[in-house]
Amino acid sequence: MRTGVSVAVMAACLLAFGGAAQAADAPAKAKPAPIPRTSYGKPDLTGVWSNASVTNLTRAPGVTRLAVGKDEAAKLAADSPFQKLALAEEGASNLDDNLLKDGNSDRGYNTFWIDPGKSLANVKGEYRTSWIVEPANGQLPVSDAGRKLMAAARAERQKNLFAGPEYLPLSERCLIGFTGSGGPGMLNTIYNNNYQIVQTPDAIVIDVEMVHDARTVPLFKTKAEALAHHRPAAISPWLGDSVGWWDGDTLVIDTVNVNPEEGRNGPIFLSEKGHVTEKLSRASKDQIFYEFQVDDPVYYTQAWRAEESLNARKEQVYEYACHEGNYAMTGILGGARKQEAMGIKPSMGPGIFGTPIPEKAKGGE
Repeated sequence: MRTGVSVAVMAACLLAFGGAAQAADAPAKAKPAPIPRTSYGKPDLTGVWSNASVTNLTRAPGVTRLAVGKDEAAKLAADSPFQKLALAEEGASNLDDNLLKDGNSDRGYNTFWIDPGKSLANVKGEYRTSWIVEPANGQLPVSDAGRKLMAAARAERQKNLFAGPEYLPLSERCLIGFTGSGGPGMLNTIYNNNYQIVQTPDAIVIDVEMVHDARTVPLFKTKAEALAHHRPAAISPWLGDSVGWWDGDTLVIDTVNVNPEEGRNGPIFLSEKGHVTEKLSRASKDQIFYEFQVDDPVYYTQAWRAEESLNARKEQVYEYACHEGNYAMTGILGGARKQEAMGIKPSMGPGIFGTPIPEKAKGGE
């Protein structure tokens, strides 16, 4: 009996020793570095960040997966419209090449002026083909009613475009950023994809490089207190009425009452019932995980959600001077008056009317 016990104990000791030796030999998993925090204990979001990428809000035609491997990501990036534009316009402008003879104003920039990024976005360690993650097909779930509203707004803009400065597109008037860069739902664009965040215990300011928009979001202790501080619906500022609060280590921003003219122009279309919830959390010292959800029963068949990464930049955000020394508006309207005097209907090409009306989305993974 003694012998049996001794053998059993010895075997157990050997097994334990062997297991300990294997554990010692195995590489230890590196602990994630602690995220930077403020003196008052909240994650520190302060700094300059960028969402530059050739990933767009919606998924490109024929692409069915949200996440792709490295090789496919490189191919999709090379095939993106921004990269094709960059390759086509590489180098200094040749003023004798009749570049704009076809009337396509989108070819007015060479690579000196554009900085969209060169790769698909890396979000949660994956190469993403769209910001939209829900619905799974990566497309805006626009309703039939929403599509009619978009078409009506587009027709109205086209009808009145050259009537005066108040009718030109928002970006031409330097009112808010191009292609939704200011949010709510901050999107990347052809250049100036930088954001400077300044944070205090009571507010957070997001300075958007494109057109120098600044979102000042007051912060409250609880969600209920924050929502109670939304302003009356009659007040509908550019970029909306935003309030915020901390949910653990996640900053939540709730936005309603986006200016109707902004909401009609897209690319994130919003009605007076539109409601956008944004969340920012510090993923690492070099990255913020940014997500937002859009709820609007007027334009969409369902709520939809998008995810991005904001990547740290060492550069500063410089002033964006839009109208200083800009003769574009007088040139546009002067040209329109000249065409009218000649009996020609003024025209500026399709690109001036902003975001295309989304087609009905087909199924996808």
